[in-house]
Amino acid sequence: MKHFHILTVLLLALLSSCDLTLLPEDKISPEIFFSSGQELELWTNQFYTILDGADAAAGQTGDDNVSRTMGAVISGTRTAADESGWTWTRLRAINYCLQNMDNCKDDAAKTRYTGVCYFFRAYFYFQKVQRYGNVPWYDQVLNSTDDELLYKVRDDRGFVMDKVMEDLDNAIAILPSTKSISTVTKWSALALKSRAALYEGTFRKYHGLPDADKYLTLAANAATDFIDNSGYALYSEGAEPYRDLFCSNDAKSVEVVLARIYNFTDLNISHGVQFNISNNQQGFTRRYMNHYLMKDGTRFTDKSGYLTMTYLEETADRDPRMAQTVLCPGYIQKGNTDVSPNTLLAMTGYQPIKFVADAAQGGASKGYVDWPLFRAAEVYLNYAEAKAELGTITQDDLTKSVNKIRNRAKMSNLDLVTANANIDPFLSACYPTIDKSNAINRGVILEIRRERTVEMAMEGQRQWDMFRWHEGAQLVNQTNKYFGCYIPGPGLYDMTGNGSPDVEIYVTNPTSTLPVKKKIGSDIFLSNGASGYITAWPNVEYTWDEKRDYLWPLPSSEIILSNNILTQNPSW
Repeated sequence: MKHFHILTVLLLALLSSCDLTLLPEDKISPEIFFSSGQELELWTNQFYTILDGADAAAGQTGDDNVSRTMGAVISGTRTAADESGWTWTRLRAINYCLQNMDNCKDDAAKTRYTGVCYFFRAYFYFQKVQRYGNVPWYDQVLNSTDDELLYKVRDDRGFVMDKVMEDLDNAIAILPSTKSISTVTKWSALALKSRAALYEGTFRKYHGLPDADKYLTLAANAATDFIDNSGYALYSEGAEPYRDLFCSNDAKSVEVVLARIYNFTDLNISHGVQFNISNNQQGFTRRYMNHYLMKDGTRFTDKSGYLTMTYLEETADRDPRMAQTVLCPGYIQKGNTDVSPNTLLAMTGYQPIKFVADAAQGGASKGYVDWPLFRAAEVYLNYAEAKAELGTITQDDLTKSVNKIRNRAKMSNLDLVTANANIDPFLSACYPTIDKSNAINRGVILEIRRERTVEMAMEGQRQWDMFRWHEGAQLVNQTNKYFGCYIPGPGLYDMTGNGSPDVEIYVTNPTSTLPVKKKIGSDIFLSNGASGYITAWPNVEYTWDEKRDYLWPLPSSEIILSNNILTQNPSW
């Protein structure tokens, strides 16, 4: 049976017509309400709504993944006039709870929910720093008379991230160590700390800010604690464990540390990931596909003629995770028995199957596969990257992190010496701003990025990774065209590998009775006209402003309300 915060439903029903943060002052006095563990649970359950949702994360677009709705970051439609992320109501609710926690006489409950508050304040502020950089730090509830605090300048991101680390340390110290996929624990706090510290450390390193190593060390230490003491491991059951991990209705608790829980049948809590993949014609790019190694561990991009390999050729004998992430020849949907051919529905021809379960979940907002927010594999990758960026990584470090992931995928181990001595030119071109002065570890850093790109596809981290690596320009098609499958020209194409054609591609009129026909220049666009790569967004050029686009604008209205004490981010 699915776990679910049923108290959250009750709280939202109770507060359906009022502001959550105003309830204790207007409806229930804190002296009465915060008196028991149940009431603290009821109050803190609202915080879980700030966690990332499945639809936004899986639909995030960039250099690896495109769709008919490219999003504000890529399309360049973020504006100061309508920026909506500068919201603080949840922070007020968190601080209000901390401020009134002592009313509870149940010491165990008070300790636990104090830890919950610390976790979510850290999560809240980490997201704010990612989005805006410098932001005002508040650890108390503001009243209308607190003019000095209401009109304060933005605190430096370093000060705020130090507070995030402090809150996470407090949470780690007092949250329960019992595993739970639906509530925060010591282990989800450690996972968040490894993510947030890695983000800040690498952002500082590649954007030329001080103290990068301080945060990288914190990331490595948090990940070490998690790996050595949490008891989490990679889910490895069955013939396709990677695929099964992401299309399981109930999150695999052996690996998933914290998940958003969905239950369509009983509670009508659902997402549209599976529907959106087809409806938005979501598709991976050839740039992403080229990250996958061959099954024997050699590089696909070292093979002769790889640039013009067709779909059947390029998907053969690759890292098994490819066929568990992308619709490849032989794909059978969960619950079916027949092979589903690639009908070139995706804008690039490479259709995602990650998070795709049975056909019943394919309707609009009918998905109920649990969404993994933190899982062990990410912590392993955080650990390896932090150690590599610090220059202290060893082969033993790879053994306890990246190579566990490769072993689950039935791939050969990553060797530190070989990676650094034989740097992949394809990866170097994908990540041109990598610190070339770090010659010793440049190769292994690139290989860790390869692993992260493949392992964490569609999990909502790619844009943030490219931001922290200072690779924003690589996200847009002004730099990299959104290329897909290679099509030699008009003709009949076998997309299942069974020797029979499934799709006709034509210029003027079709010649076959195949059910799937694609007209060049109308249904699909090819990079060379009548041949070449399927190209998404061929007539729209997305651009990137290096001075502006790594941060969001503050809302113009908030700057005016602050009497211009709040300053705008550069170039907005």
